[in-house]
Amino acid sequence: MTHTLRLAAAADLSRAPIDITAVLDNLVREADATAATSIGFPGAVDLDHTEVMTRLGGRLWNNIGDPADEGGIAHTRALERAVITWTADLLAMPAHDRWGYVTTGGTEGTLSALHAAHRRKPTARIYYSAAAHYSVAKVVRLLGAHGILVHARPDGEMDYAHLAEQLHRRRRFPAIVVATAGTTMTEAVDDTSRIRAVLDEHHAGGHLHVDAALSGIPLALDGRLSLDDASGIGSVAISGHKFFGTPTPCGIVLIRDHLRAAGPRVAYTATADTTITGSRCGLSAALLWHAIAVHGREGHRWRASEARRLAAYTVERLKAVGWPAWRHPHAFTVVLPTPPEHVRRKWLLATDGDTSHLICMPGITPGQVDAFVADIAATRPRIRPIPRPRPATASPASSHAR
Repeated sequence: MTHTLRLAAAADLSRAPIDITAVLDNLVREADATAATSIGFPGAVDLDHTEVMTRLGGRLWNNIGDPADEGGIAHTRALERAVITWTADLLAMPAHDRWGYVTTGGTEGTLSALHAAHRRKPTARIYYSAAAHYSVAKVVRLLGAHGILVHARPDGEMDYAHLAEQLHRRRRFPAIVVATAGTTMTEAVDDTSRIRAVLDEHHAGGHLHVDAALSGIPLALDGRLSLDDASGIGSVAISGHKFFGTPTPCGIVLIRDHLRAAGPRVAYTATADTTITGSRCGLSAALLWHAIAVHGREGHRWRASEARRLAAYTVERLKAVGWPAWRHPHAFTVVLPTPPEHVRRKWLLATDGDTSHLICMPGITPGQVDAFVADIAATRPRIRPIPRPRPATASPASSHAR
């Protein structure tokens, strides 16, 4: 807290003179000091984005308008289109029915997708799990829509029986369902095949959106998440600063082209207004393009595999010192009973009541895990129960996510 107050005073723009170097140095110093113990939130740290930041970071790259627009100067829309095509191909999205763009993050992606769906069906009820990201409820409020909360199982996966009950009770209204591929606390993946079946039983033609901010790319690399025609998925939102570890928040949204309305042409910018924001960060598109170009499918598949291997190692090490832990087989996330405050504070763990997690994102090392486990062991823990996943009756994702 002392450092924060000092920084706030040093950064006060009403004071003069301002020591700009000292302010920037303080920011870097504080970030560096916590880097080795930042294991509670999802951001890969193994990719080097220096080349893009060095060569493009000194000027404005504005991808205003639709990614298909080619006019203007100093934009990276060609790279953005390449990112969208690569991601859509990875997800087996039909080439004749796809559209998307690089967003500011998963929240904008979900907003864009649900806006398109709600615009087509203004009286629709939007159903989402209690384990969904907090931004989903915010998006529902922004749209002025009616949101319906669906129960989640202890392991974080949606309660499909409760979804069916809620859909049946409101069967006279159109339906939009938000599935999650990688819930916030446990990285649970909702079964989109089961959701699609329940949705079709009560609301044929209802829209299914997947918030895949955390796990979308790793699952797609494994063939466990697909947007082919058989999937019945209308849209997906993916984060760019999580698995791809970009140094600026960003994301990708993909929407079936026939489900969205065409945006008006803006004379002032000579572009189509099809995105949530007007001006858009072209640097983000370049960073995503660079991450994909350098490593390709196989390189990123290897990164995901190594991260899962480390997560499994972490569960074993924690159990060995008497601290219960578990993970979904596909997940980077390790769930454990909440440690003492000094451990949580040092390791920047994400915590929700009695449950905490750490995330073995690409770039986290066995050495960091061992140091964390050593701190846990030093607390001489008493074993406490934690929510555990039920025996699997299906794939962690849908049959279109295998």
